Amino acid sequence: MPIAFKEWALVCEALGSGEQCLLLRKGGIAEGRGGFGFDHDEFYFFPTWFHGQVDKIRKADVALPEQAPDQLTVSYAAHLEWSGRIADKESAHRLNELHVLDASVIEERFVYDTGSGSLGGNGINVAFVRVYRLEPATTLPMSKEFGGCCSWVELPERDFGTMVSVLSDEEHGRRRDLFAKLLGVTF
Repeated sequence: MPIAFKEWALVCEALGSGEQCLLLRKGGIAEGRGGFGFDHDEFYFFPTWFHGQVDKIRKADVALPEQAPDQLTVSYAAHLEWSGRIADKESAHRLNELHVLDASVIEERFVYDTGSGSLGGNGINVAFVRVYRLEPATTLPMSKEFGGCCSWVELPERDFGTMVSVLSDEEHGRRRDLFAKLLGVTF
């Protein structure tokens, strides 16, 4: 089954426009005993419609995209190139150039209750991804199986179209090098 990662609709659009190349996640209530992890190398993005997200990103004039309550539009996919857990808050904030989230969101996601399905303690899960636009985008009927407070959902089998990188190889490489330098990691 194809796997999709639930993410705010505005973050999905930032990923799809090339403004963002990271995922920053603490985990969700329904992640299970092992806590959250970036467990899939390739996945689609499942846009979620939390209306407070407009105030939690660093863009002055952004509007929340329209939602069709009975449909899910899958427009983007990703290939995971690096993932890990950052336990140093300053390191997390250094990644500012590579995402659109407000600093307050990083703070919220960095510190959390150990009973929330996480591995416990402070820190944030980070993934560096290469994002692809699906041509054409795929529309699916909304299903109750997509609900719940979980990060990963299975999508029905189907042709999801052609994947086209949202960034050139050169720009993607520049961001990968910057990410590696900021965190002191290697790919």
